[in-house]
Amino acid sequence: MPPTWAPTVQGLWARVTGGDVPLDLGPLPGPRAYSVTAAGGRVRVAASDAVSACVAIHAYMREAHGIRVSWDSDLPLGLAEAGSATVTGKARVAEFYYLNFCTFGYTTAYWDWADWEREIDWMALHGVTMPLSLVGHEAVLARAFGRLGMSEAQTREFLGGPGYLPWVYMGCLDSFAGPLPDGWIGLHLDLGRRILQRQRAFGMTPVLPAFTGHVPRRLAPPGARTRLWQGMETAVVAPDDPLFHRLATEVVTAQRDLLGTDDLYAADPFIEMIPADTDGDAGYPAAVATAIVEGLRAADPYATWVLQSWPFSYQSDYWTRERIAAFLDRVPREAVLLLDLWGEADPQWERLDGFAGRPWIWNGLLNFGGRTEPVADLAATDRRLEAALAAPRPPIGLGLTMEAIHNNPAFFALVADRAWRAAPAGVEAWTRGYGRERYGTADPATDRAWQALRRSVLDGDARSIFPERFISVAVTRPDYGRALDLDAQVRAALFYRPEDLTEACAALLEAPASGPAGNDLALATAALLLRVIDHRYLDVVAAARAGRRDPAAAEAFLLAFDDLDALVATRPELRLSTWVSAARRWGGPAEDNARRILTAWNTADNPALHDYSARIWSGLVGGYHKRRWELWLRHLPLTPDGHAAAQAALDADLRQLAERFIARGPADGPPGTDVRTAARDVLHRYGAEFRALR
Repeated sequence: MPPTWAPTVQGLWARVTGGDVPLDLGPLPGPRAYSVTAAGGRVRVAASDAVSACVAIHAYMREAHGIRVSWDSDLPLGLAEAGSATVTGKARVAEFYYLNFCTFGYTTAYWDWADWEREIDWMALHGVTMPLSLVGHEAVLARAFGRLGMSEAQTREFLGGPGYLPWVYMGCLDSFAGPLPDGWIGLHLDLGRRILQRQRAFGMTPVLPAFTGHVPRRLAPPGARTRLWQGMETAVVAPDDPLFHRLATEVVTAQRDLLGTDDLYAADPFIEMIPADTDGDAGYPAAVATAIVEGLRAADPYATWVLQSWPFSYQSDYWTRERIAAFLDRVPREAVLLLDLWGEADPQWERLDGFAGRPWIWNGLLNFGGRTEPVADLAATDRRLEAALAAPRPPIGLGLTMEAIHNNPAFFALVADRAWRAAPAGVEAWTRGYGRERYGTADPATDRAWQALRRSVLDGDARSIFPERFISVAVTRPDYGRALDLDAQVRAALFYRPEDLTEACAALLEAPASGPAGNDLALATAALLLRVIDHRYLDVVAAARAGRRDPAAAEAFLLAFDDLDALVATRPELRLSTWVSAARRWGGPAEDNARRILTAWNTADNPALHDYSARIWSGLVGGYHKRRWELWLRHLPLTPDGHAAAQAALDADLRQLAERFIARGPADGPPGTDVRTAARDVLHRYGAEFRALR
């Protein structure tokens, strides 16, 4: 008899493969395991659960057909025959966590059901068991706050713009760039229910948000504490105030009534915010921990608090081992699950002795803010992941906690694969297989391309990948201080041999121009062109330091922006218009939010997060980033005593540009030529110059 989850898996099979090949499904004893046999025109999968069955399907496709499903795959695959394969698998960990609060702002903010259905299929194929799920939380807060007298309109005002909801849920801001559009709450409650229904049908256990102490000002008691995050102030209720307990329980109760529960609740009361204990109350963080757990368990006796370790990394000067211990010791060990959020770069389990025996999950993060440039450190990630699994107090699971998805797919595929299979030989063989499966071909050009990518942009050499550090001159806010002194950053950004990236681009020209290969070709060639822009900028600065202008160098610098914009315009996923069109469907301030978060992030006169979410997208490159550098060139002073006046004029112009761009955006340009033609033109025009860079 087929398992109860069989119809859900059959639906995925039809959506992903086309459904022409018959699929038989059966049970398999034991935790997280599968067996697949393809013979006689049929595929037979036995699995312990639905997610393992989907991992089995993915393993079968890779073994029998040499193809894997990526975010940018053309689906359905159209498999016409079963082929021949026998594959077995057993998970190395009990859980696989997925998503970050920020993902719901930087990627999924304007998604509809079609987008989510495809993404949930991706989750299942890659073994996700524990996804973070925020859609529909607007309705939860509306009900909880409504029980304290707030109207829905007041809640929509508090929640602000739809592009910023994750930061409201984390307690970082409120009442910003809004209010929510009319109808948003009801529509997203329906969408959230549909998402959760599908995730639970696959046997996933979604993690839902919980109360952190952040309250609307109209509910805040007199003298309530305030917190600052990137210049934005929020009100928090004290942990010993009865209002804290009431709201903590109201949120869980409303959520259970509206969305159901799997007893997993995400709450991060101090995410990038130092605890408000400046009045000498050193016990304040521990009191908050106690209040959160008591509030959760009053409404759900089986509640587990899912807590990100990000503050311990981001503000490690404050979060000493002693403070962390005092904070966590107030939480029963069975009531908390810790997420080591940035495991590939700054793992906290090492300095905290595996979180002293508390359950934890190792996560790969990589992407901050939605950056689109291809970059990773596959080898170091693999080593650190395996070190965690081999530790005396290993994680109960692995996960992916990127701030944005649909970028750098090799990194995320590597981590997902390692949840099921180790690779003692390292990443070289894995990368070769990955490239072949990504394109569904085993030709020599694909092998050359992916080995060259592995040696170049995917070999970060332990370099910290973080947008608050330098990415590229192209997306750096111009000024006459820092931006005149980027020599070291420019040279450090070229951490690989230019010949390797050039080889990768040339080999990718021989791969198919559609689907994943076309995306890879566009982004690899864009990475090459970004380094050229960086070094052409140095030519302009060298002339300015010598007290002269170099019109030819300035023209060459700006021309490269035009060619970069034309290159990425060939891909719909690399066009600003694609993102803005999705936002426009929802009305209200969504379109404003979509452009704002990629540029000023906050208001145009608050530079704290400018360009944090910069993307190498057509429309942004030419319509915003190039325009900023044109203004920089216009005001560029040739003597130090002219810097102050020039900076004041530049700042005023940059604010006006940001405000205009957020309000109106660029004119939609043509979609561009085909990616192969555009990439070939870039290599012809810039290849020799790039190879000469050092």
